[in-house]
Amino acid sequence: MTDIRISLTDKAIAQLPAPKEGWYLARDTELKGFFVVIGKRKRTFTVQADLRQGGKRASSIRVSIGDASEMSTRAARATAKEYLAQISRGRHPKNDKQADEAHPAPAMAIGGTVASVTLRQAWERYLEAHLIRKNRSEKTIEGYRDHVDRIFADWLDTTLHELATDPARVAKKHDHVTKENGPYVANGSMRTLRAIYNHARKTNRSLPSDNPADAVDWNEEERRNTGMGSADLKGWFAQLAGHDNPVRREFHLFTLLCGSRPTALQEAKPEHIDFRRRTLHIPKPKGGKKKAFDIPLSRQMILCLVRAIRFGRQMYPLQAQEWVFPADSASGHLAETKEDREMLSKWGNDLRQTFRTIATAAGVSDIDAKLLMNHAIPGVNAGYITRHKLLEDHLRSQQQAISSAAFAALGASVAQNGSLQDWLGRGSGRCASRPLSSDEIRAGARPVPQIEQGSILRSAS
Repeated sequence: MTDIRISLTDKAIAQLPAPKEGWYLARDTELKGFFVVIGKRKRTFTVQADLRQGGKRASSIRVSIGDASEMSTRAARATAKEYLAQISRGRHPKNDKQADEAHPAPAMAIGGTVASVTLRQAWERYLEAHLIRKNRSEKTIEGYRDHVDRIFADWLDTTLHELATDPARVAKKHDHVTKENGPYVANGSMRTLRAIYNHARKTNRSLPSDNPADAVDWNEEERRNTGMGSADLKGWFAQLAGHDNPVRREFHLFTLLCGSRPTALQEAKPEHIDFRRRTLHIPKPKGGKKKAFDIPLSRQMILCLVRAIRFGRQMYPLQAQEWVFPADSASGHLAETKEDREMLSKWGNDLRQTFRTIATAAGVSDIDAKLLMNHAIPGVNAGYITRHKLLEDHLRSQQQAISSAAFAALGASVAQNGSLQDWLGRGSGRCASRPLSSDEIRAGARPVPQIEQGSILRSAS
């Protein structure tokens, strides 16, 4: 959406529509430089003005005031006036180490070129100029924000120059976080610090060239080998058949059959499914829109999606109008896909690893498996592979081979296990003769027009 200009009030801000992607600004008509950044999930009061030093414009800075859900517009406007007044006098509002007006220190403004930039200022610049401007996902941004606000909270007003010239301090911090939060969080937070510092140094060449994160002795990170083999699938299917939420049950099965990241599947919409072409479009996978791709659908995957749509319409009729895997959540779709390990031993990325394992057992080549999972293919020759040209025929046959191998592991279990028979048995998806579960009754389930799976498969074949 484009930026707008309105008289900011609590009511007006609450009524502003959230953007489908990215963010936009709602500027105040009363106070110049005061506005609200409207994101998909957060609205932040902010000011922006030119910082002047020696009577000349040094740079334009943007300073956040607070979350619009936690403070009133009146309080934010009062703070904005104070911040704007300080900026007009050549002082950064959040730089407590500034000298007085008579002898101002060389304050770092966003986009400035001096070494007194604090971690807070460098983070604000990195957030706006790199993450938001390049349309990084909200989950990616929240990961960086968590590191900055939680791990480096006591360093926010520390200058990057101090950190760069005291590498032992950074190494000690990494050791502390490793003990308190674990090796993966410690490494991740230091990668965040490294990225922020490198970005800040692009416009602050007086900062030391040695990145403070270079002092860290990185923790060893091992790939989690939690995937299942063919022999494990029978027990897992039996566990999944007993799940009391059929929408979540179909979500986990579809994750296994396609090998995609769960976060990408959570936001699948009915209009993303093309039953005639037998594809599911993933518009915003990891890496953003430029990595968008189509998942070819096997017969088992189509039946899984049909069941998900039918159960979704019964349990969550309003949310199901927009999402394939609806839920009673703020977003309207499945937002949390973790399960009790005692009830379902494998979920999430465990199933992604299982897909890769079953693909090998099914004789699918390494390149084809990577293409199905939307992985980058290393090597010079990768640039000559046109994925969509392989989609309609070759990749779909490979997808079918993987799905067939996964279901072959069930053997005679479907006929012998009542829960599996009700779920996956022949004709189980054609009608709604199955009694509604307690969850469906609680959700106000009601009869809906039936989706005939047989007709869909005939039109897709």
